[in-house]
Parts: sequence; C-alpha cells; structure tokens
Amino acid sequence: MKFRQLRHILEMIRFSHTLFALPFALLAAAMAWGLNARSTPPVLFRWRDLVGILVCMVAARSAAMAFNRLADRQIDALNPRTKMRHLPSGILSVGGVGIFTIICSLGFVLGALLFLPNWLPLAASLPVLLFLCGYSYAKRFTLLAHVWLGIALAMAPSAAWVVLRAELTWPPLVLSTAVALWVAGFDMIYACQDYAFDVSMRLHSIPARLGVAGALRLAAVCHFGMLVLLAVLPWTYPLFGAIYLTGVAAIGLLLVYEHWLVRPDDLSRVNRAFFHVNAVVSLGLLAVGVVELLR
Repeated sequence: MKFRQLRHILEMIRFSHTLFALPFALLAAAMAWGLNARSTPPVLFRWRDLVGILVCMVAARSAAMAFNRLADRQIDALNPRTKMRHLPSGILSVGGVGIFTIICSLGFVLGALLFLPNWLPLAASLPVLLFLCGYSYAKRFTLLAHVWLGIALAMAPSAAWVVLRAELTWPPLVLSTAVALWVAGFDMIYACQDYAFDVSMRLHSIPARLGVAGALRLAAVCHFGMLVLLAVLPWTYPLFGAIYLTGVAAIGLLLVYEHWLVRPDDLSRVNRAFFHVNAVVSLGLLAVGVVELLR
C-alpha cells in the first residue's frame, strides 16, 4: 500500500478522532490499575497491557470506520455534504479500503493475544467487531443508530477494565453508560446536518423523526444524563474525589458551550462543537482522573 494511499485512508477514517474513545479506555485502565495496586496480591502495571489496549482500540476503530465508508459509499455519493468523500469521489478504491479493513480487523483480533492468559478479550474480539461494523447499517432500519454508536464507543472503558481485571463491576459500567450517552448526544447533533437528506432518502435518525429542534433537545438530555453518571462515579469508585469532580464540573460547562454553539436555525458551527469540544471533554476527563489517582 503506497504512502499516499495510506494517507488518504487515514484521512477518510479521520484517524485523529480516535481521541474520542481512546481517553476513556485509558481512564478505565488507570482506574483498574489504581485498584490493582491496592489489592492483595497486587496486580501491577504491565507495558504489554497498555500496548494491547492501544493496538486494539486503534485497530477496532479503524476497521469500523473503514467498513462504514464502504457500506455508505453509495449513500454518500447522493448526499451533497458527503459526495466528495474519498470513495464516492474516486480518490480511493473499494478494493484498497477493503484490504485496509481486513488488515485492521486482523490486527484487532491478534492484539487481543497480548492479554493472555486472560482469554476473555480474544473470545470477545469477533463478536465485538461484528457489533462495531453492524452500526454501519443501523440507520437503514432504526432511529436508534445514535445509541448503537454510543454503545460501540462505550465498550472501550469496560473492555479495558475486563482485560486488566478479568471482571466487570460497577465503576466501568457507570463510566461506559456515561460514554454511551455522550456519544449518542453528540451524534444526534452531528446528524442534524443531514436532516433534509435523511428525510428524502427515508433513512432513520433522531433528526428525521423529531426534527432538528427536537434532536437538539434530546441530545441535551443525553448529555445531562452523562454528567449525572460522571458525578455519581465516585460512589462506585472511591479513589476519585475533589479533583475528579472539579473536572466533571468543567466538562459540564463545555457541554453547555457545545449546545450554545448549535441552534436549530444555525448549524454552521456543528463541526466546532463536534470535533473540538468533544476532544477536550475526553482528554480533559482522562487528565483529571489520572491526576486524582497519582496524588
């Protein structure tokens, strides 16, 4: 695969947006290591586990995004907003993107081997991959596609916890549910750009069903629910305290700003709300969580 083609593929899958889910996986890993260091006998940090989390996260997201572009290429060609994407415009070929998808999928499954003797990640790798790729077809039959995407990204913190502790308890479940609501909310905001197109093509989405104003209100409800869950997380994970809660308060202000940016009659700032604010939200929560655990 030529360097230029690889560069175009990374642009197509918006590789830099791995920042949305990866910080939550790393936060859950830090939380798990925080408990492990205090357990008897202690299960301490291993570089192999960190590498495994990074490899699996990057490979899974890359495979799912590339598959999404393959599945949606004909729809994207009809949408004025997306018709110049790499596949509809002919910059990339279906075969080349297909090979990249297969390589990333294999990388995800093989990356799970790094967690052995914990066999759970390897056993779950194929079902997880199928669920991630299944999202690409959700918009064709259910308006819950936004929730599907939220759950897909929310798997990251729970998966990181499982690979390190071989169990699933309340702290990662609360964090994952918060992530699911966060992603579903900002995906509803992003989907408002395609309201007219979705209606004309009879595609299922919250904006197509509720209208732009209704979708923005429901997104705000989702983000409020996220903040509530983040605020109660210390009750399930007592190693978090004042520093973490201060970070949650700051995230609340960021989400208010995000919803102020986007209005039913003005969607021109959706990209700023979607990409810039949400990157700060995920990285910021990781930062305050790690600082809390290290103090």
